[in-house]
Amino acid sequence: MKQIKRVGVLGAGVMGAAIAAHLANAGIEVLLLDVVPETAKGAAAEDKAQRNQIADRALAALAKSKPAAFYASEYAAWIESGNFDDDSHRLKECDWVIEVVLENLEVKKRLFQETVVPNLGEDAILSTNTSGLSVNELAQALPAALRRRFMVTHFFNPPRYMRLMEMVPCSETDPNLLRSMAAFMDKRLGKGVVFAKDTPNFIANRIGTYAGAATWRHMVDMGLTVEEVDVVTGQAMARPKTGTFALWDLVGIDTVVRVMDNSYQLLGDDDERELFRVPESTRRMVAEGLTGKKGKGGFFKRETVDGHSVKFCYDPENGAYRECVSPKFASVGAVKQIDDPGARVKALLQGNDKAAEFAWRTLRDTLIYTAKRIPEIADDVVNVDNAMKWGYNWDLGPFELLDALGVTSFVARADRDGVALPQWLRDVESFYRLEQGKRYYYSITDKKFREVALNRGQVSLTLLKSAGGVVEHNAAASLIDIGDGIFCLEFHSKMNTIGGYTLAMIQKGLRRSESDGLGMVIANEGSLFSAGANLMLIAMACAEGAWDDLNLTVKSFQRAMMAIKYSRIPVVAAPHNLVMGGGCETCLHADAINAHAETYMGLVEIGVGLIPAGGGTKEMALRAIRLAEANGADVTPFLLKNYQNIAMAKMSSSATELMAMGLMRPGDGITLALDRRIFDAKLKAISLAANYRPGRPETAVKAPGRSIAASIKTQLWNLEQGGFISAYDHYLAAGIADVITGGDVPAGTIISEEYLLDLERETFLKFCGQKKTQERIQHMLKKGKPLRN
Repeated sequence: MKQIKRVGVLGAGVMGAAIAAHLANAGIEVLLLDVVPETAKGAAAEDKAQRNQIADRALAALAKSKPAAFYASEYAAWIESGNFDDDSHRLKECDWVIEVVLENLEVKKRLFQETVVPNLGEDAILSTNTSGLSVNELAQALPAALRRRFMVTHFFNPPRYMRLMEMVPCSETDPNLLRSMAAFMDKRLGKGVVFAKDTPNFIANRIGTYAGAATWRHMVDMGLTVEEVDVVTGQAMARPKTGTFALWDLVGIDTVVRVMDNSYQLLGDDDERELFRVPESTRRMVAEGLTGKKGKGGFFKRETVDGHSVKFCYDPENGAYRECVSPKFASVGAVKQIDDPGARVKALLQGNDKAAEFAWRTLRDTLIYTAKRIPEIADDVVNVDNAMKWGYNWDLGPFELLDALGVTSFVARADRDGVALPQWLRDVESFYRLEQGKRYYYSITDKKFREVALNRGQVSLTLLKSAGGVVEHNAAASLIDIGDGIFCLEFHSKMNTIGGYTLAMIQKGLRRSESDGLGMVIANEGSLFSAGANLMLIAMACAEGAWDDLNLTVKSFQRAMMAIKYSRIPVVAAPHNLVMGGGCETCLHADAINAHAETYMGLVEIGVGLIPAGGGTKEMALRAIRLAEANGADVTPFLLKNYQNIAMAKMSSSATELMAMGLMRPGDGITLALDRRIFDAKLKAISLAANYRPGRPETAVKAPGRSIAASIKTQLWNLEQGGFISAYDHYLAAGIADVITGGDVPAGTIISEEYLLDLERETFLKFCGQKKTQERIQHMLKKGKPLRN
């Protein structure tokens, strides 16, 4: 893999600055350059404040950007600003130079000739972040020797969060260098790499733009409104819940128009070129400043009417806004509870209302168009599917969706519509197969099945399970042998919530790992690590007054967490995405954490009127006490920080923040590549196993005491009086203060870990008995957001 320590980013616009930020996230030094402003042309070279204004302003904007561009604000220090006139010679210090200036062929060529070529190091890589310009045309501006080190590296916006990286070589790019850069993108930057061809808009924007254009055509033909379209084209069709037009508002309607114009202009031979023609009503919106979220409005906007926020929708026919209505379609409503995305779309298309017909037409056209684009835009179906999943956040790629619908059934229905199909599509039974732990894809060019290669360091639980790697299993969790003496405990309940079956598998999995292995990893490949304890079960127990059963359930949760903490083998948690409540407690009790960089973790139980009672409050108390002892310091500041995590339901906005929050500790790891997370956790478990010494439950802990709790309660009273928290927030937060300080005892009283668990459980049950807690739980179950009562 190419060693890259310093990168030059040319262009400090929104995209260039955000790319620089993500490189800094990965621990890479960045030189960010842009032009000298016209107003500073006469300033002396030493007057950096004037001459570096554009790059400096971009850095200042990054610090305030939402969503945050940096994992931690201090990472901004890894970026050094400058300008083309004064600092181009410093490109010789860079291992990679990426150009991110205006999306204009001549502007980019001129920058290459005047700034890059005279200053680029002999072995440095040059790439362009174009969303669709020809890499071979751009290469013509470069000396022949440099072309072998030139390629497209197309980041999707925002670079920190969007996984897709489209890589496109020019005809003379060194293939070994391309592969090396792809490995770097994967491992260091956490990117999902797809290899595209030198065609307009490459893969994702070519298919995504077509899908949007097809959506528009059928909306007009069938007389649907924009809000009706978005209800259908969101999660019901296994796509992001934003839907088509809310997504256009998000990315900018002007950007959508530019991409469509680019497609129409350059796709002269495309059999569906006319579909890319921008509707006049959309062009008029842009002219009027209706460019979406960043403009005066878009297809949707909110306005305050009589003190209430009201959502308005744009009507393309008359160019006016009207108040939105909530569309109700039987077919869409019927699939909401179907978790499997393929089964959900299949069920939607079987409906008999307008929404089901609209979904079929748009999907039919998009899938057929995509099939016709191979091998024009990519060599195989895998690159296309990954591009749409990683670039547009589709749950399934086009060819995966065809498999889910049944290729033969799809072809038959399209034939009934009288729609033309590629002839080869009639010969395909499926595009993917799973056999003996390997995944194969159908190669359209030679009509053979070929293995889908895994990235180096990738552990696929799906493939391991298909090869018989499951050693223990129940309805909510499994234990999988991932090799080298390490087992993986996988949650697979709805939203990976933790209930009785999960707790049973934790215990069973630990026993099996202790007897047959060296260590255990806790990880899964779901969309999130865990939404926490199963709230529905708690709500049912509260409604029935089954307090003894609830007490036993919480005790079972605590026993499972203690089993993790005091196992005879090392346990490493590998969380990703949302890690809430009980999911967080599971990680806290592991010997180590190896988190994906995008991990959003917190003890958020107060939001539903509860206290972390799976050992989370206990663990926060113990960590504060031990940190104070290790530093010979007063426990109060350590305890208050950990208390605030719970009482304020703090969630990290990245794995890096978990360190500052005290939820991760020195020695824990962060992996940027999602697919490497389990492998890295496995390596950590193996390293810990070499000299592993199991811990023992703590029996001699000095309680922080009631005086600290009293101080916290005084602050809570002030917050309530000031209207910052409700009376019930005060009640809950005071209860948490009593538990984390060790109960109603003087400071220094010797208590045990078990004692703290008992306090947790008693307080949890007390909170469950409160009407307002039950209201909070019901509200969360119905609305999916906290109730402040």
